[in-house]
Amino acid sequence: MKKITLFIAFTLLSSMALRAIDANIAYATFKSTSGNFIEVYLNVVGQTVEFVPVQETGKLQATLEVVIMFKQGEGIVKYDIYRLHSPAVEQPLDFVDMKRYGLENGEYTIEVSVEDVNKPGNARKYNSSFSMNFSDTGLCQSDIQLLSSFKFADSSAYDNPMVKNGYYFESLASNFYDKYTQRLLFYNEIYNADKAIGDDFLVTYTIEQIESDGKLHVVSIGHRRCAAEPVCAFLQQVDISKITSGNYNLNVEVRDRHKVLLGKKSVFFQRSNPYLNATNEEIAATTILDDEFVARLDENELQYALKAIAMQVEAYDGELLNTLIKEKNIKAMRLYLFSYWAKKSPTNPQYAYESYMEIARAVDEKFRSGFGHGFETDRGHIFMKYGAPSDAITVEDEPTAPPYEIWSYNQFPMTNQNNVKFLFYNPSLATNGYRLLHSTARGEISNPRWEVELYSSSPNDLEGSNFVDGSRIKDSMGRRARRLMNDL
Repeated sequence: MKKITLFIAFTLLSSMALRAIDANIAYATFKSTSGNFIEVYLNVVGQTVEFVPVQETGKLQATLEVVIMFKQGEGIVKYDIYRLHSPAVEQPLDFVDMKRYGLENGEYTIEVSVEDVNKPGNARKYNSSFSMNFSDTGLCQSDIQLLSSFKFADSSAYDNPMVKNGYYFESLASNFYDKYTQRLLFYNEIYNADKAIGDDFLVTYTIEQIESDGKLHVVSIGHRRCAAEPVCAFLQQVDISKITSGNYNLNVEVRDRHKVLLGKKSVFFQRSNPYLNATNEEIAATTILDDEFVARLDENELQYALKAIAMQVEAYDGELLNTLIKEKNIKAMRLYLFSYWAKKSPTNPQYAYESYMEIARAVDEKFRSGFGHGFETDRGHIFMKYGAPSDAITVEDEPTAPPYEIWSYNQFPMTNQNNVKFLFYNPSLATNGYRLLHSTARGEISNPRWEVELYSSSPNDLEGSNFVDGSRIKDSMGRRARRLMNDL
């Protein structure tokens, strides 16, 4: 898919400079049994065109006049003039369009003009050059179409021009991937593999970073084996969440079973990922907080959210977090909270925050006590830090012990352990007053005398004669803690 060049001259038109149509144009060429064709994709930013009321419904609608011309030299080979209506909506929204035109092999110039019917003079013009060079027998490829989304198409929708090979494709508005985008979707068709190769072949897709000196550096690579068919439809998605800001090429290569290169298509794109590997200071310097989710949080919500991540931050950040909560500096709290989640999820900090807070609120509700939020209790702290246990048991009926709970984790990747246990007990008998007494997790409380403390109401039942350092209580029919710690 190729982005059409906007002539600089058009940006200088005085009446359009402040609110000119923002209409992104892209195109891709394809081949079919009925001939070659080009798809032209139009994406219009709703805020840059005039929406007017529709009499019958009272809703709003924008109307554009679109002119598309294909030239060879000075001659016009094909043209189309039509009016594009946006959907009728309650408020201005972006909208898209796609047109398909048959063309013979050759060199072409495409010119597109778009004008707002409801605001004459609000217009843009674009042009670019391309070639059609498809063979009936030799291996060839379509252009790479960058997608914003795709889905299976119902058979009743096969006549829709946005449907190809059973999929509904929505083309990407531009070749720019912002900080919130985590994946790159693309589509490419490979033709005549049955005639030119006659055997299974390999498709390699790579992302190359274009360095400042022009050198290319491969940052992502993938492979797929395909069967030799007249048309091989290649639909793929690539994780770009860890790709840094910069300029890139996406390449799709066709190779035979001996890895000999038979064909290649490329498309340029840009990536913005400012929070990847960024320090708090760098995030602060490049972020406009008024545009981020933290701007909607008031003082109470910010304090609540900061307390909810307290068990997750490094020890050296604990004092800073406490100071932020104590001093109630709203700007500082917003900056810290955003920086924390931007580092956790550079492409979508808001989603990461909201997903985490959904769990935090549930934990708060479940473990809430009279001495703080539920996630600030020992059980809530462990749940938020390590997740839900694989198994848990609550014991409230042992005559010589207060209520206690044992949590078991079959897998414990945080410390690379297996079969980790946590023992909580409630000596105060207060609602949700459970405290962590002992754990087998590295870095958590490890209390070799946990049995002695749990059964402190029976000091005479200590095993052995060492009443100072003894760590075990005599087993009895009513005492199950040791067996549960071993067997759960």
